[in-house]
Amino acid sequence: VINKMAAHTYIAISELHPNISHSKVAGIIIGKTDVKSFPDRKNIGMDRFTFGFTVKDSPDFFINVSTWGNDAYVNGLASSFNIGDCVTIENPLVATKDLEKGDRFCPATPSHYRLLVTEAHSQVCLCADMDTIDRLLPLIHLPVKDSRDFYSLGDIVANGQKLDGSVINILAAVKSVGHFKQFTTSDGRRGQRLEVRLFDDSVLSFPLVCWDREAIQLMQPLIPRETVLFIADAKISFDSFRSGMVATVNSKSIITVNPGVPKKVPFKYTCMLLFWSAVESITDVYTVSQLMQKARENPEALFGITYSFISKLDLDSSASKVIKTRCSKCKFLVTEDLNSCTNQLCPGKGQIVSATTGFDLLVDFTDHTGTLHACSLRSPVAEKALGCTIIPSPKMKSGIRGMVLDCSLADPGEVKQHMSALLQQRL
Repeated sequence: VINKMAAHTYIAISELHPNISHSKVAGIIIGKTDVKSFPDRKNIGMDRFTFGFTVKDSPDFFINVSTWGNDAYVNGLASSFNIGDCVTIENPLVATKDLEKGDRFCPATPSHYRLLVTEAHSQVCLCADMDTIDRLLPLIHLPVKDSRDFYSLGDIVANGQKLDGSVINILAAVKSVGHFKQFTTSDGRRGQRLEVRLFDDSVLSFPLVCWDREAIQLMQPLIPRETVLFIADAKISFDSFRSGMVATVNSKSIITVNPGVPKKVPFKYTCMLLFWSAVESITDVYTVSQLMQKARENPEALFGITYSFISKLDLDSSASKVIKTRCSKCKFLVTEDLNSCTNQLCPGKGQIVSATTGFDLLVDFTDHTGTLHACSLRSPVAEKALGCTIIPSPKMKSGIRGMVLDCSLADPGEVKQHMSALLQQRL
């Protein structure tokens, strides 16, 4: 009873406004920047210190917090919590965001306000109320942007320098985590760097660079090939040294590790099904709901047969979105103006590219148990299934990514046999 009463004293982020005084906010840290210092204009020869963090208290609301003060206070506070910790913030100043100044370098939030924390007036500490912690912890796995709004790595590579300088969302799996490197710049400043390699069903390896110590600390313990990342507002740039595109984590980025579902929140499927296997060896039959359940329970690639209808194949897009050119040796997306494949792991790297052009469609499959959205239907399977007819399909963005290895009309007797067996299993 005491814990529930204590929880009622918290002000929801959605209800904050400048006229509130002595407020108390509870939230989970979803983003945090390194401590920085600036010359103090009021005290010549002294420095002011600052760092920022982002807290979330519900699926739809989160807010940025700025902390200012002397060296001991700011560095002491920054070292007292990390991304993923639940904190309480007492008596912060609620101020209107100024997108022309510092707020334009902070993560985009749905709130019109930001919080300011100072040593004299405010207090930030780890949350001790277990009921509140249990409510907040699942929020760490909810992306701050629509989980369907992202670029595949193949889209980034195919667009190339057209995306140079853009800030976009990325959904991909971790392939490898590089070595932590420290360095000193020519003007004596210390820095650090970590490179993470990402992959998805379209690209085998893509670089993500982290310069901020807080981002590096989040990335270092990730388990390759078992971790999926949703990176909101990553900066995309062309690296002339690599002759390819690179993603960078910046002060606006929020990284969601293994995006998933808290209780009582609609599930947004974010596991990635990478169907790489010989079709002949696949014998297990699943309903759509069984496929989605198994994908949630197991991060490994899942192979199976499903008897279902193609329930969505939109015809509104230009042909360029569904007919793509790939390197014939590594299946990497290439553009017509390139003479060589940009995949660093391609067996034909450095040679004149040998490319094939074919369908690259996204379709929905539906049976009596549900719908599997945005499955990849590519050549040559697409030609076999569609009779080589060009059927444009829009660029859809979804969490579960299935790849069709074979597609053909089902024998009615075979469908009846398998459906009867599945129904018997349920009884």
